[in-house]
Amino acid sequence: MDGEIPSRMIWEDDQCVSLLDVRPLTPGHALVVPRREIDQWTDLGSEEAAHLMRVAQIVGAAQKEIFSAARVGLMIAGFEVPHAHVHVFPVNAMSDFNFAQANTNPDQDELDAHLAMLKAKLRDDGHAEAAAG
Repeated sequence: MDGEIPSRMIWEDDQCVSLLDVRPLTPGHALVVPRREIDQWTDLGSEEAAHLMRVAQIVGAAQKEIFSAARVGLMIAGFEVPHAHVHVFPVNAMSDFNFAQANTNPDQDELDAHLAMLKAKLRDDGHAEAAAG
């Protein structure tokens, strides 16, 4: 996670980043990814795993408020890429957990708007880790 691939970065700290998913299940769908390259989440150290969950909880709280979701979904699948990551996304029904329904061609302006809303909310909540820009 060194910026090689263009992304819409929500959160950055020394242990992880959070960015919008390029194939969102729901508007605001984000990933929380450890900076350390590790394939499976079960190989994360306990402190590192706890940190990812803490960031997922913070990002999820912002998503819930911004997108007026009934809940925030959390999923670790691990088949998409060989790098551990946590999916965090606003949900209103169990059907929102279906990767077959991912938006494969999201509106780029809409993604930019979601990014701006999430970063602003995180900053308003006092999280300096909200990505710059």
